[in-house]
Amino acid sequence: MTLSNVDKLDVLRRLDQFRQWRSLDEKRFCLVCGKIITGHQINIGGGTRGDGPLRLSCPTERCNSIPMDWVLPTDEILAKVERAVAREREVAVPRTVPHGDGGHECGGSVDNSVASRLRQFAFFFKRHS
Repeated sequence: MTLSNVDKLDVLRRLDQFRQWRSLDEKRFCLVCGKIITGHQINIGGGTRGDGPLRLSCPTERCNSIPMDWVLPTDEILAKVERAVAREREVAVPRTVPHGDGGHECGGSVDNSVASRLRQFAFFFKRHS
C-alpha cells in the first residue's frame, strides 16, 4: 500500500495506541528483532478494497512485531545496542563449548551474535513492562 507521508503519519497516529508519533522520522526500537526502525519504514497492510482493517508491522524481514513491541530508543537502549555491536566486532572467532571430558572442546559454538544478545535484551524489557 502506497500512502503519502501525511497519510502514513495519520495511520501511525491512529493505529499505534502505545506511543505518539510526531513525524515519520521518529525512531522506535523493535523488541522482537532488535532493530531500530523509523516511521517511514513501518509497513502498513490490510485495508483490502477499503473494508479490511489496517495494521502496522515491523519492516524487518521475518519479524512479525506490532506497535506494542516497539519502544522509544532512549539513551540507555541506544547505549546497550552500541555495546552489543561493539562486542560483536570483538568476537571474531567463534568460541566453543567444553565437551565435559577432561576439558576437550566439542566444537559446538556459543550463540554470541548481536541478534541473540538483542533478543535477550528485548526479553528483559518485555518481562519488566
